[in-house]
Amino acid sequence: MFYYILTGLINAIASTILGFLVYSRNKKSTLNKSFALFCLSVALWSWAYCFWPGAQDQVTALFWFRALHIGAIFIPVTYIHFILTFLGLAQKKKKFLIFSYLTAFIFCIFDFTPLFIRDMVPKFSFRYWAEPGILYHFFLLMFFSYTSYCWYLLYKARKRFSGVRRLQINYVLTGTLIGFIGGSTNYFLWYNIPIPPLGNGLVSLYVILTAVAILKYHLFEVKVLLTELLVGGLGLILLIQAITAQTFQWKVLNSSTFFVFFLFGYYLIRATYEETKRREEAERLVKEFARLDRAKNQFILSTQHHLRTPLSIMKGYLSLMLGETYGKLNKKSKEKLRFMQKANQRLINLVNDFLDITQFQLGKEILNKKEAQIEDLIEEVVKELKPEAEEKKIYLRFKKPKTSSPKLNLDPEKLKEAIFNVVDNGIKYTNQGGVIINIQYPIPNIQYPESKIQILIKDTGIGMTKEEAEEVLNRFFERGKKAKEVYTTGRGIGLYIANQIIKAHQGKIWAESEGKSKGSTFYIELSMK
Repeated sequence: MFYYILTGLINAIASTILGFLVYSRNKKSTLNKSFALFCLSVALWSWAYCFWPGAQDQVTALFWFRALHIGAIFIPVTYIHFILTFLGLAQKKKKFLIFSYLTAFIFCIFDFTPLFIRDMVPKFSFRYWAEPGILYHFFLLMFFSYTSYCWYLLYKARKRFSGVRRLQINYVLTGTLIGFIGGSTNYFLWYNIPIPPLGNGLVSLYVILTAVAILKYHLFEVKVLLTELLVGGLGLILLIQAITAQTFQWKVLNSSTFFVFFLFGYYLIRATYEETKRREEAERLVKEFARLDRAKNQFILSTQHHLRTPLSIMKGYLSLMLGETYGKLNKKSKEKLRFMQKANQRLINLVNDFLDITQFQLGKEILNKKEAQIEDLIEEVVKELKPEAEEKKIYLRFKKPKTSSPKLNLDPEKLKEAIFNVVDNGIKYTNQGGVIINIQYPIPNIQYPESKIQILIKDTGIGMTKEEAEEVLNRFFERGKKAKEVYTTGRGIGLYIANQIIKAHQGKIWAESEGKSKGSTFYIELSMK
């Protein structure tokens, strides 16, 4: 009998302390309150469990058995309340929770009648054990249905979450699973199955694993309280030892130990408190930054859409005016209008670039894929940029391969834009020589060479340092000093957009250069799949 009294006492103390700590940490939190209710239910069951094994008569044994079932009846209900709150489903299941609590109260009313516990009789090695009434079977059905449903919800949820949240779920699931299985060994003897409730010792594992989740993965945020409790408990033991020491030497030694522990304990509590505050502030800032980032992206998207309309209208009217729809224009007027038309088109391109960047940052799928030939896209880019190269008196050549490469499933417009941006960048930052475009298929010196295709864009321009080559594709509005001297009006976003487009195609783009004034080579690698 001592085993059952001891396990009941351990479970009672552990559940009471854990429930109190969680509730006192944040009395307004619905999660903390629901878990504290669950701990209270386990504690009620456990405290009463300490008394029935020692009952000397049938009446006393029956009383404590009925008393412990008050906690047992509410355990599955408060457990499902905690799990639904933990997973953010409590509001959605509000009516179900109300029904569950009403059902538990009804069972409690009948708990002190023969309909729930019919009698207490000698069974197995126990002086008195209960005989179930007809309602007890329905209670067990609710008990196992609710707990199984909770485990199903936790198992399902752990697939949706990752990181710390998933680890919290793992500990809660494992702890309560072991605890409930251990506590369920109480129900075999009710149906004359000779298995004693030896699993009661496992009930406290839900407390231990929940404590691990609290300390390691910040569940309920009671880390400071647990530290204070630990320091206070050990400090009290050391103080008692100092007071009750038999000799003066031991009193001095124990008092010194207590004093040193007191100092270290104070700094431990303060450090834990400060670390918790810093982490809470960091989490708050992360959430605030995420909110501001979403607001910023939505603002940019909205602004871009609003800018597009007036710019498109201006473009239309400028085209009509240059076409002399509204009357003849002199040479000077046409010159100024063409300047305005170019400026208008630059603004439209800039708005489109920002829209693409924002959509990529939001993770939106903006590709419209279909089969296309890489050579055709490059030839279009060369045709469009040839006048710009000739104006700078540099060459722009496409060394078309003798054998055409296979058609790829890609977004022709977006990929053309990416190639255009890289070639345009080469022209802008090359004053002597020119730009050459090659295609490599199959790619030499790689494993599975026929699985990929490479586009090489080599210029004889200003070149880059190793650091610039690593960063040039991952930043915009930031260009090197030499780049700013060569091309003062550059926006610095063309290569960034090219990088995002290539990534969206599950490809790679990188730059290589031997150094300043030694030109650069950009590699675009695409999968054939």
